[in-house]
Amino acid sequence: PMARNISSATLTPFLADPKKATGLSVIVAPGGGFMWLSLGNEGWEVAQALADKGINAFVLKYRLQPTEDSLEAFETQMTQRFADAAKPSNSDEAKDIPRPRGNLENQLEDVEAAYAMILKRSGEWGVDKNRIGMIGFSAGAGLTMATTLQSKKVELAFIGPIYGGMGPVDVPKNAPPMFAAIATDDFLFHGEFGVIKSWYDAKIPVELHLYQNGGHGFGLGNPDRTSNKWFDAFLYWLEVNKF
Repeated sequence: PMARNISSATLTPFLADPKKATGLSVIVAPGGGFMWLSLGNEGWEVAQALADKGINAFVLKYRLQPTEDSLEAFETQMTQRFADAAKPSNSDEAKDIPRPRGNLENQLEDVEAAYAMILKRSGEWGVDKNRIGMIGFSAGAGLTMATTLQSKKVELAFIGPIYGGMGPVDVPKNAPPMFAAIATDDFLFHGEFGVIKSWYDAKIPVELHLYQNGGHGFGLGNPDRTSNKWFDAFLYWLEVNKF
């Protein structure tokens, strides 16, 4: 399932069973090039898997760039977006690629609204206000990173950008620990580790899982791919870091 032409954001809670709830909570941001959202494999499935482990999850359906009405015209737009995204971030061609409208203003507002709602209803939803993290996939990973780097209203305990951009960034002093995962056969991966080095140089805990295969958009994982175990590694990372 996917959605596009989203003009009003929603937040869907997947609350852990109170008998095994830990209070840990995660905002889940699906991907789709800011033109559509892969709500199934990068949203609902991930949120349910987290809830099954005692972690409250909240799928954010954030606003998107408008796309053409017909599926044929939309497919052309989608193909172009994939082609643009495949260009290395430091290439001259990539510098001319149009970025999401408003420098992610709408999407950041949606994250901030979601975070505020979770805080407001923390008692009702069994949320530990000091243990709210965010994971995102592809464009959702980019939104997770943008929230960390730009938002003054969201204080995340940790982030998990999954198959997102790997270019270097300026890391804020209060940036949270990061868990990142990507496959070498992902068209977005160009042998670049800038964002990992940025976190490392800032002396903030960071963990990278670089998998041999899995491609792009694998969600919780695909059979017979090494990236199929990333979710297990993420859960163990949360445990070791006492989240």
